[in-house]
Amino acid sequence: MFGAGNEGRPDGRRARLRRAAALALAVAALTGAAACGGDEKGDGDKGGQEPGADSKAPASSPAAEPGGSGDSAGPGGSGALSQRDLTALAFTDGEKIGKYTAGEFTLGAPLGEDYTADPATCQPLVSLAKGATAFDPASEVHRNVDVAEEMLGTTVAVQLRSYNGDGAAGVMKALATAGKECAGGFVENRAVAKGQYLKVEQVKAPDHGDEAQAYRFTILDVKGTLKLYEYLTVVRSGTTTLSFRADITDTKDIGKVPDEVVTAQWKKFEAGSKG
Repeated sequence: MFGAGNEGRPDGRRARLRRAAALALAVAALTGAAACGGDEKGDGDKGGQEPGADSKAPASSPAAEPGGSGDSAGPGGSGALSQRDLTALAFTDGEKIGKYTAGEFTLGAPLGEDYTADPATCQPLVSLAKGATAFDPASEVHRNVDVAEEMLGTTVAVQLRSYNGDGAAGVMKALATAGKECAGGFVENRAVAKGQYLKVEQVKAPDHGDEAQAYRFTILDVKGTLKLYEYLTVVRSGTTTLSFRADITDTKDIGKVPDEVVTAQWKKFEAGSKG
């Protein structure tokens, strides 16, 4: 949960050092961080390369073609957006969103394949990376959004994923199923720790795209003493999903994913898709 940080921006080195020191104190105070996303291990730990940019897609697939995007890659089309097109619709490195700044994850995307759920039905609530559902993304773009001056402030992982066929709709169905069946909690597993989700609550979703879902998670820290809170919002537009996972280095409940972050990314996506 803790540690998404400022690694992606030009001033990220200084901010990272400040945040690392603060995190060490916070972790000690909180008797252990929750095991719920935000470290920099990516989808397969690609070392900062955007998933989908390594030409894993077959050469004949639409997402592998430079600028290609399938039969109809617009919001209502049946083909996935290409890596290049999806990147153009995402926040840019250093882009300002009110008090927030967007940056790239320099060590790979967060919440990758090493994050799993028990039972497996709950996996979409932990990560939508490859293998999370029966539908794998053809292209992905990941951005970290936070306030550079706030060492312990809210961080948001913004992740855009595009799918072939009805993959995006299938992902949303799997997410909805997880939201219902895992309402009473589940366990998140990762390489070094486990996180106990005590409760999954559906909250008001934004009125964007073809459909949207939003959730509030109550999570027990790894020592089993403190309750932590995290929020997830996922919007689908045609063949693409836009997910926003927000947390804070504190026991404070931030209430929701910041509206300005969700709205700004949606407007940029929508305007670029129409163009």
